[in-house]
Amino acid sequence: MSPNDDRADVEKVLAGEAAAFEGIVCRWQGPLVNLAYRFCRDRGRAEEMAQEAFLRAYRGLGQWRQESAFSTWLFALATNLFRSELRRIPVRTVSLDDVPEPRDSRASDGGLEDADRDRAVRRAVFALPPKYREALILFYFHNMDVPATASSLGLPEGTVKARLFRGREILRDKLPQLLAAPRLKEA
Repeated sequence: MSPNDDRADVEKVLAGEAAAFEGIVCRWQGPLVNLAYRFCRDRGRAEEMAQEAFLRAYRGLGQWRQESAFSTWLFALATNLFRSELRRIPVRTVSLDDVPEPRDSRASDGGLEDADRDRAVRRAVFALPPKYREALILFYFHNMDVPATASSLGLPEGTVKARLFRGREILRDKLPQLLAAPRLKEA
């Protein structure tokens, strides 16, 4: 995925060659569906949300100022759309108190296999309040840095850092045995 490919396709679309948008879709469909899935946890809904993001991106291509990477603009647009969609039709969430304490009966020390621990941590993240969940999803699950996360959420970097910190603290309080082994990377 080259920034030059995005720029070239955007210029072609803006010049009237609508078929050039296919290149953008091919490059970014997987990442946008994955991002949407991390927000809603429903594959069908994620695909619909990503499709709507592409539609809005197509209509708004002229608004991309080219000061930042196209992907930054696209992910900010998609993140805002996904957040609005989830406010309109919320995902059913489970309280952190209702997440069962996982146990692995196969391990002699009562520990968890990595995959079990990862699933438990992901479930716990999805049970966080939206403002912490959104920051953690973008930063950890979508591997965005703080500036990209802040841009996608339309927030100052300091606010993102604070939300990441508070989200990790909530997880550490609720799941201390899971987070004792591998520590989450610091912002």
